[in-house]
Amino acid sequence: MMRVRDLGEFGLIGRIAGSLPQPPPDVVVGIGDDVAVLRGSGPDYFLATCDVQVENVHFLRTTTTPYQLGRKVVAINVSDIAAMGGTPLWALVSLALPPDTDVDFVDGLYQGMGEQIRLAGGSIVGGNLSKIHSEIVIDLCLMGSVAPERMILRKGARLGDLVLVTGSLGDSRAGLELIGHPEWSISDSARRTVIEKHLMPQPRLKEGQALARLGCVHAMADVSDGLVSDLQHICGASRVGGEIWVENLPISAACKEVAERAGQDASTWALTGGEDYELLFTAPETSVPEIQRTLADEMGTPSHVIGRIVEEMSGVQVRHADGKTVLYAGGSRGWDHFSGS
Repeated sequence: MMRVRDLGEFGLIGRIAGSLPQPPPDVVVGIGDDVAVLRGSGPDYFLATCDVQVENVHFLRTTTTPYQLGRKVVAINVSDIAAMGGTPLWALVSLALPPDTDVDFVDGLYQGMGEQIRLAGGSIVGGNLSKIHSEIVIDLCLMGSVAPERMILRKGARLGDLVLVTGSLGDSRAGLELIGHPEWSISDSARRTVIEKHLMPQPRLKEGQALARLGCVHAMADVSDGLVSDLQHICGASRVGGEIWVENLPISAACKEVAERAGQDASTWALTGGEDYELLFTAPETSVPEIQRTLADEMGTPSHVIGRIVEEMSGVQVRHADGKTVLYAGGSRGWDHFSGS
């Protein structure tokens, strides 16, 4: 008997998609991207995405405050909308709680969610409540909009495009490691930086909208599952290959400090750590100066060239400074709910 762990998260998504009837013409983008794109009666497309947070899978109540959790629940959904160049509008929240949950938990959760959705320009407009006999489950559905001419999908990367990423990579993984090892001696500034990046990531919403406005980005996703995994998603959808240049990876001093204490290579966390919620995108080399100038001048956000789109291959090639290359092939090299990674 085949079990879901044998398929893995992305294999299961493919199986589900294959079992469903073909979507109607008003579904512009269905299963396979992080956001569904729907054609309505107005000029703009509707965007719809959802993400679930499960206690003891995504968060621990012993290390995350309800307020922090509320901020993150919204932020990770806003990040998906940002990666399409869209605008968040309305959110629905389904909340499954054990009956003995302290009401203060709910108050803190909704305070965090309310603040984060207001920062994004949206509103929580409804949802659902249910009793559950085990861990807390929070599922948020976020709807938004995007002008068709500004929408950016995973597919669209072109041969010769450069691969860029905003901000820095590996900080969230460093924060997770530090939460698990509070006894580690780390500078206060580094500790604060990486733990905040893990517990309360800030989506690159304005950056995504600016990139959509420029009109030169061919494909985009947010770094949620891990850099290698998310570039694999872009390459697979675009039917191209990709290479990452390790020496170009933007890794913060805080991440490097934690990795050194952990006896780990910070570049490994940058490649596969996940939950950085930076924007990963491809664009022609000639457009890179304008992209970097726009993000820096308008948002103060750095962006870095970390690789190139190449001929189609069976995975993503990671090139090290010494010339050694490693091919990550055969599926995700990042977070997968069912495969154990």
